[in-house]
Amino acid sequence: MDDDRTAVMLLVYALEDAWARHDADAYGALFTSDATYTTFLGTRYRGRAEIVESHRALFTGVLRGTRIADDILDVRFYGPDTAVLTSSGDTYKGGRPERLGKVQTYTIVRRPDGAWRVAAFQNTKRRPLLEELSFRLTPAARPGAALPVTAGHR
Repeated sequence: MDDDRTAVMLLVYALEDAWARHDADAYGALFTSDATYTTFLGTRYRGRAEIVESHRALFTGVLRGTRIADDILDVRFYGPDTAVLTSSGDTYKGGRPERLGKVQTYTIVRRPDGAWRVAAFQNTKRRPLLEELSFRLTPAARPGAALPVTAGHR
């Protein structure tokens, strides 16, 4: 399992590398042919071809000169051929930021040839002030909060 964990993490780092080179084809090759890709704006791309073509346009437009960063938070396996990887991530220009402003979830699957590929990607922009406000209003909703045990419930 350690080899699989390493392979899954290396896949995410390969995405960073392809992005840094603004190589839409190499970036897209790291996804399954029927992958879904959801941006923090809510845009949903379906299939490798849409992922490649959208990134080709983005790399020559609004994302020109950017890089991506991922700080891997968690890797969990659901059977021998499926992993869910969660990271803090972001795009940036210049130096890598200390704080990454997005939470990203990758569903990663092993193909029959043994290669791991991204089957689904979800990118969510964090809103720290709104998040903190929601936790003040509902403290038990804070991740890691101990939920109270009530009579008759465990």
